Formats: sequence, C-alpha cells, structure tokens
Amino acid sequence: MKKIRSFLLLTCLLLVVAAQSFAQPFINEIQKFRKDDSLSAPPTSPILFVGSSSFRMWKDVKDYFPGYTIINRGFGGSGIPHVIQYADDVIFKYNPRQIVIYCGENDLGADVKGEYIANKFKELFLLIRSKMPGVPIAYISMKPSPRREKFLDAMKDGNKRIRKFLKKQKKATYIDVFSAMCNKDGSIKTDLFLEDNLHMNSKGYKIWQPLIQPHLIKD
Repeated sequence: MKKIRSFLLLTCLLLVVAAQSFAQPFINEIQKFRKDDSLSAPPTSPILFVGSSSFRMWKDVKDYFPGYTIINRGFGGSGIPHVIQYADDVIFKYNPRQIVIYCGENDLGADVKGEYIANKFKELFLLIRSKMPGVPIAYISMKPSPRREKFLDAMKDGNKRIRKFLKKQKKATYIDVFSAMCNKDGSIKTDLFLEDNLHMNSKGYKIWQPLIQPHLIKD
C-alpha cells in the first residue's frame, strides 16, 4: 500500500512539474537572464535585440555593430506569444532606446497562416506601445530557410502584412532580410545555413548586418 501511495505521489509531482514547464516554456533561459542581470547590471538605455533563436545564436552580435550598445535577449525557439508572455523580463526591464525584433517563423505550422503571425505581432507591438509609447521598434522579416521551405508562402504573406502594418505606425521600421537570402530565381541561398538547414552561419549574419545597421540608433 505504501508503495502505491509513493508511486501516486511521485506521479502527481511529475504532473505538476510537467504542467509548470508547459505553462512556462523556456523558463530556464528566462531565469538565466535574471541571474545574469543580478550579477552584472545591464547597460543603460541599450538597443535591445529580442526574439527567437536566430538572435539567441548570434553570440557575437555586438562585434557586428561596434559603437552601439546592444543587449541580446533572444531565447529558445520562441514564438511571438512567448515574447509577449515574458515581455517584462526580456523587454520592459531594460528601458531600451530601441527594440529590434526577430520572431514569427517558429509560430509557423500546417494550420498557421501569415495572418495569424501578423496579428500576434500587432499584439506584441501594441503591448510595447502601451508601456513605451516613444520607443522606436524595428522588425526583421522572417527569413527563408531550406528546412522551412514548405512555409515560404505563409512567411511571405506574414511579412507582407507586418510590413503594411508598420508603414502606418510612427517610429516603426520593417527590415527585409528575406529578399537578400534568396537567389535571383527565388530559390534559397543554402550556403547561409548550418547543418540543420534552419539556423544561420556567419555568412547569413554578414548579410543581415548591413541591412540592420542603417536603422540602428547611435548612442
């Protein structure tokens, strides 16, 4: 009987942990950000790069933009809803001078269309505006990749909708990296990616750099 009770208790504990993990995806990375900030104060009024793994894996992003104070808060394989969920931790606490966002492609799926991604981005944009009405916001278009080639139409549609939305907003910029990562015939430049055919190598980031820098606000 004791063994059964112990088993049931363990099962319940595991279910609680699993439920917490589901409710708080990427929480370990968020907690690491908190710890890092407690050990070393983040820069004052930085340019904030926030979003998914294309930023998370840009470890040397500061080297690409010398003379700019940048803090990188890309995390996990996050989607736009996750950035919204953790906005207090990855956006607002840093009081950034400018916010650069890369997110959206992880939200793609068989039943997810460009309209959904654009609507979620609008939700994030308006959340930021509600708390930081004057901060400039730049959105980097969803990038093409061989691994997600089947979602290209949804990406293009989502990018188009977001671009149209941002054109009507003040202090808002749309940065197109999609076009530069494709050949003239529309095919994807496959040499820009790691072996997973999803994340970029240094060649990919070197394409991004001159597209992003003209839109950054100097210290």
